[in-house]
Amino acid sequence: MNTDIENLFKDKVLGHPAGLFVLFFTEMWERFSFYGMRVLLVNFLTMAAIGYNPGWEWTVENAGALFGTYAMLLYITPIIGGWIADKYTGYRAAVIIGSLIMTAGHASMALETEFSLYFGLFLLVVGTGFFKPTMTSIISDMYKTHPEKKDGAYTIYYMGVNAGAFFGMMLCGYLAEKVGWAYGFGLAGIFMLLGTIQFWLAGPLFGKIGAKPSNVHEVELPQNINEDSVEVSTTENEEPQNPFTMLDKVLIVIASIIGLGYAINDPMSKIAGVDMFSFLQIGEFEGQYTAVLFALALFLILVIGRILRYTAVVRDRMVAFIIFAFFTVFFWMSFEQGASSLVIFARDNVDRLLSGSSATIFNIVNTLLTVVPLIIISYVLFILWKKTFKKIPGSNVVLVVCFVLMWGIVGWMLNRDFNTTAYDVSYSAIEQPVLDDKGVQVKNDKGELQFKYIPVTQNTVTNASQKIVTKTITVGEPYADYKVGDSKILINKDKDLTEFSFVSSKEKEEELIAHASTLRRDNGFVDATITKVRDNEVEITVSWFSILNSFFIIVFASFFSKWWESKYNPSAATKYALGLSVMGLGFGLLAFGAFGLVDGVKVSMIWLILAYLFHTLGELCLSPVGLSYVSKLVPGRMIALMFGMWYLAIAIGNKMAAVVGGQIENITKEYSLSTFFLIFTIVPIVAGLLIFVLNPVLKKLMHGVR
Repeated sequence: MNTDIENLFKDKVLGHPAGLFVLFFTEMWERFSFYGMRVLLVNFLTMAAIGYNPGWEWTVENAGALFGTYAMLLYITPIIGGWIADKYTGYRAAVIIGSLIMTAGHASMALETEFSLYFGLFLLVVGTGFFKPTMTSIISDMYKTHPEKKDGAYTIYYMGVNAGAFFGMMLCGYLAEKVGWAYGFGLAGIFMLLGTIQFWLAGPLFGKIGAKPSNVHEVELPQNINEDSVEVSTTENEEPQNPFTMLDKVLIVIASIIGLGYAINDPMSKIAGVDMFSFLQIGEFEGQYTAVLFALALFLILVIGRILRYTAVVRDRMVAFIIFAFFTVFFWMSFEQGASSLVIFARDNVDRLLSGSSATIFNIVNTLLTVVPLIIISYVLFILWKKTFKKIPGSNVVLVVCFVLMWGIVGWMLNRDFNTTAYDVSYSAIEQPVLDDKGVQVKNDKGELQFKYIPVTQNTVTNASQKIVTKTITVGEPYADYKVGDSKILINKDKDLTEFSFVSSKEKEEELIAHASTLRRDNGFVDATITKVRDNEVEITVSWFSILNSFFIIVFASFFSKWWESKYNPSAATKYALGLSVMGLGFGLLAFGAFGLVDGVKVSMIWLILAYLFHTLGELCLSPVGLSYVSKLVPGRMIALMFGMWYLAIAIGNKMAAVVGGQIENITKEYSLSTFFLIFTIVPIVAGLLIFVLNPVLKKLMHGVR
């Protein structure tokens, strides 16, 4: 093993073994595919079934239920996958197995049938179970004899994570929204497959590293944690054995079965109307939540029973750990709105159309955001090629193919946005007053009566009682050469019938007619006339806003890392309080921006950009801290179990995020959009203040661990 490690360190790229950058690119393509699909799913499921880019027109509640279960299981299966890799397959084989399964999952989702969607998500969950826990284990093996370089290695590795997320959401999202959903889902699968092939072909570079199952599982620490500084319980050597009793095992099995049953039942009951827990329903309180509360009670009995059997110091530290895990749930419940409600908000309530100089400025900024990091990563590939081509030529060739493909898509995307012409078009619409719950017409903050406008389609039959008006909107179309007075067909692009696109080809027209015929619905075609030609316009994709999290992480990560290493490094509870409170402030900005919003009115994108900034700053305060305290507070032989508990807390947070986020339409209809965002303002800030108040108690429970 040592020989293989030393051989790895002979070929260095940026001061690290070339093998690290093979892992960098493998993780980058996996994150590309994961986040590329993730940013599309809820948007696709809830998009109007009749439109330029038809979706499935699910309610956000149903889409959230499905996505929440998927996100929840992503944090459960790696516990099993890591065990299989340890005992049977080895880490490298597990990476390849997981990658191939995930590739099949993306391919299945690209088919856009109901069965293929569910099956694809299932494959992605299983594949992630193999992939997620094994990559860091390979890095651990690589740096066994060079522990001083491990922190830097993880920093580089996690840059690959963020680079993959950044480009995946940008490019998969752009293709899906501008061309078609299948292209976005398919692109995620293509890069997943290519990433798998390049890792497999790089095998000779690693020798036996990660090839054989390890007898002892090594738990990884976050990239900013120095192993030498981790304080393990001073009582660990004296700590008596605490084996699982039969009661413990029974409680684990029952709680796990109920938890898994809930995860499956939630989307199944909402989407298919099949409820396995209906017999437990109490009044309006759903049976599945009764079951969850029962499982939670059993789990608390299990945890309390085990903690009480430890010695005082270890018991106190584990109580502190559980408190941190509890507050972690509230953080991820809010943060993961980025995959559900914030996608819907960006699509339906944010003004994403820019014209003239604003469009030009955005295109320049977007070009710099995209091209500069791509140049840097391409340079890393160039160095890797020079160092390793003789040893792993096939892997290098596949990586070059990946980058040629990505450069091609980026060039096409930027060229398309720079060459978009905008047209003012007029069409006929039915004017209807916007009424409140009491039937009174709504007024805006200026006292003006509010109306909504229903486009008159080619199949609409109007009557004398309806008020028909002429509406003028702006439509952007790349490479079009239309003139004033031209008659064109429009088709809506959103559920609110406020954004449109041209049906610019006979093939597209036939495709949309066939789709509408299958659904037995009006095809939605609207006759329109071009009234003005504008210089340029760009419509920012819904998915573009999601890349901001990765961008802000890259920008601010080094600042936070230096802060934590300085003499001003705050306590764990203070970091948690900062993370939760800053997160809440981000949602407070959205609540303020959405205040008084009425149908058809959209808010400035600056509110969403600022929200993502605050969410990222909150993540940088809290996210790296939690995992480090698993290692610091828990005795060595219990770390694996407690890591499982930690990821369970994150899984619960992800599920709650999607369930609560799925209520955005219901809460907006009943109260307001601002009220919805106030929930995620108040809850995290209150949680942050509470854990800050608990700081003295936590310090006492931690017994000197910093």
